[in-house]
Amino acid sequence: MSARNVDVFYSGTQAISGINLDLGRKEVLALVGPSGCGKSTFLRCLNRMNDTVAGCVVAGELKLDEQDILTMEPEELRARVGMVFQKPNPFPKSIYDNIAYGPKLHGLVEHKDELDEVVEASLRKAGLWTEVCDRLQLPATGLSGGQQQRLCIARAISISPEVILMDEPCSALDPIATSVVEELIFELKENFTIGMVTHSMNQAKRISDRTAYFHLGKLVEVNPTQQMFSAPEHHLTQGYLQGRFG
Repeated sequence: MSARNVDVFYSGTQAISGINLDLGRKEVLALVGPSGCGKSTFLRCLNRMNDTVAGCVVAGELKLDEQDILTMEPEELRARVGMVFQKPNPFPKSIYDNIAYGPKLHGLVEHKDELDEVVEASLRKAGLWTEVCDRLQLPATGLSGGQQQRLCIARAISISPEVILMDEPCSALDPIATSVVEELIFELKENFTIGMVTHSMNQAKRISDRTAYFHLGKLVEVNPTQQMFSAPEHHLTQGYLQGRFG
């Protein structure tokens, strides 16, 4: 995906300004920066979630495989660019129906046995199959927080998107569940492009290939993660990494 000169306004107030950023194929890109700096606003541009916010205006160029996403039907875009939110949000349905919902909605399967295969494959990719295979018809809300988040990841990948966006996917999880999700993200990048907002610098260091630092609605710096944390180019990035900005 690519973004060029992207501006976002909420009811006339500018939230992000002039963002130029690419998401490379099969990489994990971490978006970091102080609270309110525009990370999540930018992330939501990439699958047009900001369309659902009253008074929000997005300007600039946003492309997926060279196709202008602002001219795409939102349903088509969101089938290709999935999203996992900060707090697990399973549907009030069974575990099975949570995963089956997307493939059925988008007409990706015709027969029950095909749907069964998609559900199992998605849960396996999310590292959840062995934990839930004997209770697929039970409510998803009965799972633990970490399991619910992995279920939401399985739900996102069930329609075989090209890109998965994650907005602080581990912020509501305990350290053990966080570790499991991080391992999952590392495995998923073999097949998906992942853009992730995180407030954890250690998490960004552990699992991202590149890191982008946002400050007051602007993209200050983007570089390979190892370089970003060892030798940041901009004094604002250095100050944030040293804890001078929060």
